[in-house]
Amino acid sequence: MTAGLPDPAGFPDCPVCAYRITGTARLCSDCASQTLQPVAEPHCPVCSQAVAPGRQCGNRVCALPQAEQGFSRVDAVAMYSGALRDKIHKLKYDGKAGWAMIFGRLLVGWMERHSEEMRGVDYVVGNPTHTGRQPIQHIEAIMDAAYTEDVTRAFPLSPPGSHRLVKQAETARSANRTLDDKRAAAAAHAAALTWTGDTGDIKGATILLVDDVFTSGSQLQHVALRLRATGATDVRGLVLARVPWSG
Repeated sequence: MTAGLPDPAGFPDCPVCAYRITGTARLCSDCASQTLQPVAEPHCPVCSQAVAPGRQCGNRVCALPQAEQGFSRVDAVAMYSGALRDKIHKLKYDGKAGWAMIFGRLLVGWMERHSEEMRGVDYVVGNPTHTGRQPIQHIEAIMDAAYTEDVTRAFPLSPPGSHRLVKQAETARSANRTLDDKRAAAAAHAAALTWTGDTGDIKGATILLVDDVFTSGSQLQHVALRLRATGATDVRGLVLARVPWSG
């Protein structure tokens, strides 16, 4: 694809890459995969946490009875480390909006390379941030970018500004809190969400829920339970980064 042209600069040198504007999702995804830390093998088929051969995952959400399970699986583009961790922070806390485009490409590139996992997905929606979040609603920015980067409209993403899941009330943040506090914050977050489409649309649907970072899974678990209670049949997760976790 780049024969006779400059080589891609590599992640995280995206701002100076010759393909920053013209690059495709697949090009940027393939380039980033050369430097990002991949998800460990073997890993839990539910939460993507690394597990030792012959051992079971220690994440409590993976051992819940089926009636209490929210998501059926969560995949990750890469592990939460190094440059990826730094650039997620640049977008999330410093408002460096240019990274939303790159992350949108990484998500779409992952979808293109994992067509089997995308089979049967009816909606791809972001785990929303509060509508007044500052300096930026980073998840919404990433999802808007992903729609733009999906130039062939291969995936059921919503057009910019028309997010199917919104959060209009602010709730307590879970960062740097105890596990019990994180679970309480996750439940409050899920309770504050609204499905903006026709409620009939979600009945029997398979939803791919997108987020930036996955640690214990408490928040995605509660959001997935909320979506299933509204009528979704299956909720899967896709995150940019999986935090190594052994709790």
